[in-house]
Parts: sequence; C-alpha cells; structure tokens
Amino acid sequence: MNFDEFTGAVQHRLELSGTGEAVRATRAALTALGSRIPEGDATDLASALPMEIDWYLTGAVHDHGQHFDWQTFLDRVAETEGVDRSDAAYHAQVVVDLVADLVPEADVRQLRDQLPADEDWEHLFGVLDAGGWEEHDR
Repeated sequence: MNFDEFTGAVQHRLELSGTGEAVRATRAALTALGSRIPEGDATDLASALPMEIDWYLTGAVHDHGQHFDWQTFLDRVAETEGVDRSDAAYHAQVVVDLVADLVPEADVRQLRDQLPADEDWEHLFGVLDAGGWEEHDR
C-alpha cells in the first residue's frame, strides 16, 4: 500500500471530505503514539508502512517513550487534528486498525505490550478487537 492508498483508506473509513483531513488524522494518531512507545518499537511498527506514513511514528517524533495516560494521548490527538476528544479516539482506533492490517501481527502485539495494560488504553484497539474494519463496516 502506498501513501495515497493509505490516506484514501483513512478518508473512506472515517468518511472525511478530503485527503488533508485524512492526513491530519493519521499524523495526529501516529505522532502521539510514536511519542508514547520506545523508539525501537516505533521503528518496528513503521517498517511495513508507506515511507510518508512511517515518518509520523519515527522522524516526526523527537522524544519517544514518554509516559502519559490515555487522556493525554487523546488531548494530543485532538489538538493536532483539530477535532474533539471523542472524534480523536475514534480516528485513532481506525488508524491503528489500518496499521494492524499492514504490519506483522507480532508488531501489533509488541505495541500492545508497550502500552499500560489498563482499560483506557484498550480503547485504542476498539475497532481491531471488534474484528477490524471489515467486520465493523458491515
């Protein structure tokens, strides 16, 4: 999948009106996520993604491995994307589900292992745990 296909999938899944909105949603979710997980894990997760998308997890992040909670994650996504927190949560879920479609399952498990094992962070995997977008879209 290339950058245009990735952003097109995000735009379609989120029913956004333009590519710019899809890019903002992707950038917001992945830069916040890249800030939360260790650099090596971000690099592993990014390796199967289009170069322009992997940048959000790696190159656009200056301080990996920060310890912040789910609410702070949502605040960061919402602020970067310019949406409210409920939209930020759903957009992040959809982006993570698309990433999970493209990366090895071991990288998704590694991502889960790097996040606190609490109910809040499990929200990030809401679409994925519900069977993924294909099941959600039916």
